[in-house]
Order: sequence, then C-alpha cells, then structure tokens
Amino acid sequence: MSKDCGNHGDDDLRQACRRLLAILFGLALIVAIIALIVYLVLRPTHPRFFLQDATLRQLDLSNSSGLLSTSIQITVASRNPNDRVGVYYDRLDVYASYKYQQITLAASLPPVYQGHGDVDVWSPVLSGPNVPFAPYLSDALSQDCQSRYLILQVKIDGRVRWKVGSWISGHYHIFVTCPAFFITSGGNGAPGANGFRFQTATYCRVEV
Repeated sequence: MSKDCGNHGDDDLRQACRRLLAILFGLALIVAIIALIVYLVLRPTHPRFFLQDATLRQLDLSNSSGLLSTSIQITVASRNPNDRVGVYYDRLDVYASYKYQQITLAASLPPVYQGHGDVDVWSPVLSGPNVPFAPYLSDALSQDCQSRYLILQVKIDGRVRWKVGSWISGHYHIFVTCPAFFITSGGNGAPGANGFRFQTATYCRVEV
C-alpha cells in the first residue's frame, strides 16, 4: 500500500513538471509571435547615412620610415526614415581608412536619440599621426596622388537600439561605410592637403 502511494506521488510531480514546462513553452511562443507581428507590421528600416563634406588637412607619407600622417575633417549626416520607430545611437566610432587599412584613430560621436524622420549631423576631425603603412599601400597611395584622384573610406562602427512606443529593443551592431572621393581639379570643397578637393556628397552603405 505504501509503495503504491509513493508511486502516485511521483506521477503527480511528473505531471506538474510537464504542465509547468508546457506553460513556459506557451509563454515563450506567444512572446515570439508578438515580436514577429510587431516586426512585420513596423518593418524598421536601416537609418540612412550621407557623407556631405570632407576636407583633407594632412596627408604626409614618409617612404623611409613607412609612416603615414593623416588629418581629415568630415561632415556626415544620418536620417531616420521610419514613421513609427525611433533609434538610439548608444555608440558611434568613426575613422578613415585607405584600401581597408585604418589610417586614423577612431573618434567617438556623442550618443543621441533620433526620432521619426529626424536628421542628425556630425563634423568630427579624424587624425592619424605616424600610422605604420604597408609598403604596397605606400606605392598605391603615391600612384593615386600622381593621378590626382584619391578614394578614402569613412567608416562608422557602433551600437543602436530601436524604440517603438514605450518598448525599447536590445542592442544591435551598426556598420556604415562612406566613400570619400578627392580630386585636384574641380570638386566642391576647398583645396586641402596636396591640393585635393572633396568631389561630391555620397550615400553610405549601412549594415545592421
């Protein structure tokens, strides 16, 4: 008799555990469905970035030491195209690169909340004193300067969150790449280092 009572108690415990797991699974499924519905209804669009201006203040290459010193001031704008989704820019680090090699230190942009349709503009100075430069890149840069046409990349690496009503998402990684075209004749900007002028404003590629 006592043995049967013990087995009956074990069965009750198993059933209670199964019910608890079923409830937890159901709640998780409901949360996932709600999140999917919100995403499908709102479909947040990536923020749009534009490189509006750039002034090349310094571009000094020492072939003997293999060091490059660069200073460039940029003006970059961001717009939130969403009608019902806000964006928190919690961290934005911007730097310049040449053929995939970083040539300036990263400058931190101030955190900001971007509401529906809002536009934010930043104008940091990017500096890279005495950056070790690969020999093959030195040759390529010298050829670009001789041809009077130079392409740099302005890159932004950061973390963002989405805001819908009172709900705020977790962090997402954002990576932005903006091509900066410089020429020595024509262009829209004032002449800078080596006579290079910023050619034209460009759209940036955004990955989230």
